[in-house]
Amino acid sequence: MTQEITVQGTVAEGFEAVREEFAAFVSGEPADYEGQLCAFVRGRRVVDLWAGEGAGGDSLYGVFSSTKGAAHLVVAMLVQDGTLELDRKVTYYWPEFGAEGKGTLTLRDLLAHRAGLVGTDTGFSPQELTDDRAMAERLADQRPFWRPGTAFGYHALVIGALTGEVVRRATGRTLQDVYEERVRAPYGLDFFLGLPAAHEPRFRTTQPMRPTPEQQALLGSAPSGPQTLAGIAFNAHSAEPTDLADLPNVRLVRAKGPASFGGVASARGLAGMYAALLSEIDGKAPLLKEDTVAEFGQFHSVGYDLVARVHKSYGLGFQATADTWHPFLGAGTIGHSGAAGSQAFADPRSGVAYGYTRRRFAFPGGAAPENDRLARAVHLAALAG
Repeated sequence: MTQEITVQGTVAEGFEAVREEFAAFVSGEPADYEGQLCAFVRGRRVVDLWAGEGAGGDSLYGVFSSTKGAAHLVVAMLVQDGTLELDRKVTYYWPEFGAEGKGTLTLRDLLAHRAGLVGTDTGFSPQELTDDRAMAERLADQRPFWRPGTAFGYHALVIGALTGEVVRRATGRTLQDVYEERVRAPYGLDFFLGLPAAHEPRFRTTQPMRPTPEQQALLGSAPSGPQTLAGIAFNAHSAEPTDLADLPNVRLVRAKGPASFGGVASARGLAGMYAALLSEIDGKAPLLKEDTVAEFGQFHSVGYDLVARVHKSYGLGFQATADTWHPFLGAGTIGHSGAAGSQAFADPRSGVAYGYTRRRFAFPGGAAPENDRLARAVHLAALAG
């Protein structure tokens, strides 16, 4: 059943087609659809839209793995500062990591999902999943699932804990604290790695996927048993298996902001972070220099992902968004999608910074399918401007 869903918000002159595309999409969605779309071009906000009963421009949603973009912006800034070096061994910062044959792995390969350390043999408890340090301690002792550096696979729930421990060892501070001080607070971003209680009333609980019978059949045929690499990567083999869709609805996850999946944001916050990464805003220089963006956006792992079992592309901590999701974007675009359907990226060639959120978990997970048409509309308008 569908009904008229009102699109609210504004677009800049020349971006009217983006509003039309968003309205056309939501008109075909169920009556309970709720989502936001925001975009900047070279630091200027040009799209700020939302739709759905109860939604507002400042509503906050669980953005799952879009969190990894914030986490690895911090790593990129520390590399740019000289605090971290990509080709140092991880053990230079974190000696305990070298157990079980992991001693030769570099920070560069860790960021590119090449560690072979997608989980632990027995999984994590719900309490451990909320605590990056607890996960890192367990992972340091874990034998990798493939020889480090020889292949890659999506470290879905743990990559932020691993890179976050490197940040903590190098700086004496958590990744979340560095992000708050250097990124979120200075720009007033509604993109939190640790949601303060005062902002809880703005949070909209994630709703579960509602697949059609045909989609359910596809989900049921996926070879993702709990003891497969995918099952281990998503903690399905734990004594208390993880319900991925419900993670943002756990207050402790929102409060502690695990760096792989615990972020809470609006589309404004997602797009605003990538705009600050890429462009001058309010007299502030871009957070990353062009060379840093280029290095972190350079292909580092391309081909068969051992966890996802499909073709994937990664830069350093970021997805290679133009190859993985949106081939019309410029080379070197960096970003990250989230399991429920969120998407965020920065295209250094067009100057576009993009953010999208939705409340209900999209089929089949990862960037929701509508992102392709919405991001394309933004990109075309930016190029025509």
